[in-house]
Amino acid sequence: MNERSSGAELAAILRGELKRYSPGEKLPSSRALVERHRVSPVTVSRALAELVAEGLVVTRPGAGAFRAEPRRAAPRPVDTSWQEIALSAEPAGDQVPRSVDASGVLATLAAPAPGVIELNGGYLHSSVQPERALAAALARAGRRPGAWGRPPLDGVPELRAWFAREIGGPGGPLAASDVLITAGGQNALTAALRALAPPGAPVLVESPTYPGMMAVARASGLRPVPVPVDADGVRTDLLAEAFRASGARLFVCQPLFQNPSGAVLAAERRREVLRIARAAGAFVVEDDFARLLGHADAPALPPTLLADDPDGTVVHVRSLTKVTSPSLRVGALAARGPVLDRLRAIQVVDSFFVPGPLQEAALELVGSPAWARHLRLVAGELRDRRQALRTALERELPGLVASGPGSRPVRGGGHVWLRLPNGTDEAALAGAALRAGVAVAAGRPYFPAEPPAAHLRLSFASAAGTGELDEGVRRLRTACDERGVPVD
Repeated sequence: MNERSSGAELAAILRGELKRYSPGEKLPSSRALVERHRVSPVTVSRALAELVAEGLVVTRPGAGAFRAEPRRAAPRPVDTSWQEIALSAEPAGDQVPRSVDASGVLATLAAPAPGVIELNGGYLHSSVQPERALAAALARAGRRPGAWGRPPLDGVPELRAWFAREIGGPGGPLAASDVLITAGGQNALTAALRALAPPGAPVLVESPTYPGMMAVARASGLRPVPVPVDADGVRTDLLAEAFRASGARLFVCQPLFQNPSGAVLAAERRREVLRIARAAGAFVVEDDFARLLGHADAPALPPTLLADDPDGTVVHVRSLTKVTSPSLRVGALAARGPVLDRLRAIQVVDSFFVPGPLQEAALELVGSPAWARHLRLVAGELRDRRQALRTALERELPGLVASGPGSRPVRGGGHVWLRLPNGTDEAALAGAALRAGVAVAAGRPYFPAEPPAAHLRLSFASAAGTGELDEGVRRLRTACDERGVPVD
């Protein structure tokens, strides 16, 4: 009799004997089964494997075989259809529905499937993150006296002072007491929008803009009103009209390396944004997410809007996450005047405080010699990756480059913004790209209203290196050919 049939016979015998054992009780050892049933070790192994496959036995390496716990009946289906009414029912009047489309955010947060090149990510690739410096900083921070106690509600004073210097400049208008530490930039944006606009209110946003900001606004019951962006940043002539037409008292913008266009707000428009907002009695939320993502060949960066703000119009958002690691959720809100008290109240109610060890680790990191080295590494890597991506695009997809970022290369941030030919179904193209093995972001989630054209956003920061960028563009060319998108 061969081993296979012997294994089946032994499995039948053991199946009948299982009732002698309680669930979780250990069965005789393989050696004991060999001696008792006069079979080979291979036969015992086959028999046990069959019982494991049936869910009757579990094996634990080094411990032996055990009778499995009885299978539990599948949970009874729950009828949740009532929730559709409860979640969509809105009070009468002009209140804005608070349903949230998180697809644009999830696209930059979800890890790609194995073998898929990630050109839609929102963070630096792990090879560019300061993992060793972060580990050392966290280890030092964890050993500090009192590090694991309750931190100050507004944040560790030394970290607040560091952010104040970074945001306002040395000797600038900002004091440490004007800064609140937050759990990253998204947390800061959430607090700012909830503090500065009541539910149902309009809020002016750039178009296109960061999908996570629109998701925050809509989750808070606000109504995003788009203001178009061109190569010099937000159109200030249209900004003034948008304030008049909407009655908004809040404008959210990214003046430096805007996401997704990459635009840098021109000097004359910087002054106009502050003048227009002040005339409207409105706040400006300055999301300065890319301040530390300048490329090695970038010119000197302009100061923050807050540094030139004489009367507290600007509420500034800054984060360390983009330039370090997705898990270093440490950011800052900076503001002057009574608005700071409201921001503080929202922040405390929402999250109490940012964990002390994380704040201390951030402080250790930015105060170490490794910090300057890391910033130089990031600046060089982003420059090289930007050039590699543009070279690959010019070779494989020259038509998209010509109609994309324009003649002025963006020298900051981690992505490029491509305008697609008229009539392109960008969602279908993104799906074809994924089938070809490269993840890209469709442009629709970046627009608060109907987009003027189809776009793709390609991230070079999240790729493993220049070789992967080159291969990713080749795969995107395959997808364009599949969809019949003209790219030459």
